[in-house]
Amino acid sequence: MPSTRSKLINFMLRNRHFLHLRLKPDTIDEHTSIPQFRAEAERMSRAMAKLPEDIELQPTTIDGMTAEWIYPTNASPEKVILYTHGGGYISGSCTDHRAIVSKMVKSCGVKTLQFDYRLAPEHPFPAALDDSVKAYCWLLAEGYLPENIVIMGESAGGGLCLALLLAIRDQNLPLPAAGVALSAWTDLKCTGESYETKAKLCLSPMGSWTVFSSYYVGDNDPGNPGISPLYADLHGLPPLLIITGDDEVLRDDSIRFAEKAQQTGVDATLRVSEGMVHCYPLMAPMFPEATAAMSEISTFINTHLYKTNSK
Repeated sequence: MPSTRSKLINFMLRNRHFLHLRLKPDTIDEHTSIPQFRAEAERMSRAMAKLPEDIELQPTTIDGMTAEWIYPTNASPEKVILYTHGGGYISGSCTDHRAIVSKMVKSCGVKTLQFDYRLAPEHPFPAALDDSVKAYCWLLAEGYLPENIVIMGESAGGGLCLALLLAIRDQNLPLPAAGVALSAWTDLKCTGESYETKAKLCLSPMGSWTVFSSYYVGDNDPGNPGISPLYADLHGLPPLLIITGDDEVLRDDSIRFAEKAQQTGVDATLRVSEGMVHCYPLMAPMFPEATAAMSEISTFINTHLYKTNSK
């Protein structure tokens, strides 16, 4: 049973259009201005831009790509999370994800590298995936051992995290210790029943996923496993933690991917949380379910980053 606090917060988020004196929730279609959409995302992030205490930022570049280190106090110099941000492949940046990623960093106690991969529609597939592979290879070239790396992402970034793990495997690169995918977008064909049954409960604008998919897919097949990891051969992936809310359109993307991974022999943990919305763990500590999920993420990451020390 969802907590009273989570019900209240999720109700407010679903009806946030009333705060802007609009009678209906936002919708996205082919006429929506992408620059305006990005600007609004940046504006909203600035409203919640306060960083936790004891967090340090260090800008860097990866072969010309903007990136940013986020350091918690007393973090191990050897352990790292590589974070692939969400935003439907058409928005998102180090800047607008800094606050929520910093909360995760503080909870886990592990320094984190996030980066500005190229965005659609200017840069459709495979730009985001190529940039993610580049970021992972950069970490290896910098001397980080694969067993000391966890890859994590949310929403489109959750799908990108999983696509990156597949690309690492297929390119015969050393696999990281584990992966964490929150509300992962694994099917850009958008075939799951939850795209219909959960549309009115989800926080994302109506129509957004099919529009975002068309921009990222471009002239490619949306069933390409690099675009939609759900359609990949999943053998050989590292341990995975996959978390989704029950009240979001991407619910089935997470469930179907996790079940397929488990059937393939992957050590995949799936958490489907009743009454929870898109990417709810990143709302910690606003309500107890988010705090509990963040704690589970921290435990999972640290378990897999530090278990190699005993080998």
